[in-house]
Amino acid sequence: MSHPHDPRAATFACAWCGLTVSSVADDGVPRNHCPSCLHSRHVLDHVEGGPSDCEGRMPPLSIAVPRTGDWRIIHRCVRCDELTSSPVHADDNRLVLMRMAVRPLAQPPFPLEAFGDL
Repeated sequence: MSHPHDPRAATFACAWCGLTVSSVADDGVPRNHCPSCLHSRHVLDHVEGGPSDCEGRMPPLSIAVPRTGDWRIIHRCVRCDELTSSPVHADDNRLVLMRMAVRPLAQPPFPLEAFGDL
C-alpha cells in the first residue's frame, strides 16, 4: 500500500482523453503526459516572462531523438505556443509514437516522384 504523500499515489486527468494517469511512469520516472494519447498540460513555463501557469493543453507534435538515443515527445501549448519535450516511457502508446515518428516520411514536403530523377 502506498503512503498518502507518496508521489506514485498522485494522479492527474488527461486534458484530452480524460484518462486518470499516475504521475509516475512504470519505470519510476515522473510523468507529465498521458500514456494513451500522449497529450500533456502546460504547467511549467520555461520561457522567461511567459505565463507560468498557462494550463493550456499540449498536443504531441513529433518525436525527437537527441544524441543519447532516447526518444522525446515534442509538445506545443495551444494557448501560448511554447514548445516542450518530455521523455518517452515504456508504457506510452507505441502506435501513437510510431505514427508521429514516421509522419515526416509519409508526408514529405516535396513530391516523392522527385527521387525517380536522381
